[in-house]
Amino acid sequence: MATTTETSVASPYERIGGLAVLRQITERFYELMESEQAFASLRAMHAPDLTAMRESLPLFLAGWSGGPRTWWEANPGKCMVSMHAPFGINRETAGQWADAMRRAIADVAPGDTAIAEALADVLDRMARGMAKA
Repeated sequence: MATTTETSVASPYERIGGLAVLRQITERFYELMESEQAFASLRAMHAPDLTAMRESLPLFLAGWSGGPRTWWEANPGKCMVSMHAPFGINRETAGQWADAMRRAIADVAPGDTAIAEALADVLDRMARGMAKA
């Protein structure tokens, strides 16, 4: 009689390193956005104080990647695309967001490089997909 072995597949959240790594990526992302001239248009779209964004983004990324859904519990019925619709995101600012996030992920260098690259790729597509013009 054949037996089956149950194997656990790690979620992207677990593979990236959990909330601690997502917080590091978020911090690096906002550091780049605040300090690099290449991201000036993107920075100008944001509030002067980024504290709320620094707290919110890693929670969104956690739930989105298979971890705790804290962000969704605090924001029922909301989605990223509709929340960003009023900001007039264009190709330039979408590209700046994608580039800053890709750099932040690379700078933090999660140990699982395959999931880090996959995260950067999907976030790049999501950001560029929000561009209106």
